[in-house]
Amino acid sequence: MGNSIRTTLNTQTTINSTPVTFKAGDAVLCPSVGNGSYTLVNKSKDCLTINIGNVECLYRADGRAYHDDCYVLPSLFHDTPANRQAIATLYSGIPTSQRTIIDTTEADDKEVILISAFDLSDIACDIESAAVVISDIGKLLALIHYEKIDANTAISMARLTHDTTETWHELLQSQLGSIKKTLAMTRYGKEGSQ
Repeated sequence: MGNSIRTTLNTQTTINSTPVTFKAGDAVLCPSVGNGSYTLVNKSKDCLTINIGNVECLYRADGRAYHDDCYVLPSLFHDTPANRQAIATLYSGIPTSQRTIIDTTEADDKEVILISAFDLSDIACDIESAAVVISDIGKLLALIHYEKIDANTAISMARLTHDTTETWHELLQSQLGSIKKTLAMTRYGKEGSQ
């Protein structure tokens, strides 16, 4: 079959349930202290330190500050490219990776929505596939109209066509629902709800 329905799989990343631990000699990032990479040193059996000049910062093996039991989140992160990027994004609000932005807006546009190329491609694929199905239905109706197929075949084809149109109706309504959710965050969505 030349044309088929394209579906996408929604997956979620599973977070590793093994707690992160630190040891003396590890290169770590500590955004609360500074931008650099620091090396952990053993202070005692259960206490690690970062020495910055005359200042000694104390941490536990789980990365939490040693001096305060109220910290439930770690202050230390292993020095990896992914952690550097995440910390840079968190503190600057700007991802450090280079992102290509193709701006198709007009100078007088007051509101714009950034959409990933993947999402736009997915929308375009659904529209193109629906257009092919509509064209096929038109050809089938022409064959029936000009009596090019017998009555039993026409009934079978009509049943298949019905199932196909119902499936595409659901797919397009789902896609439209996603687009409307995004538009609801804009003035266009607000105008439509009044």
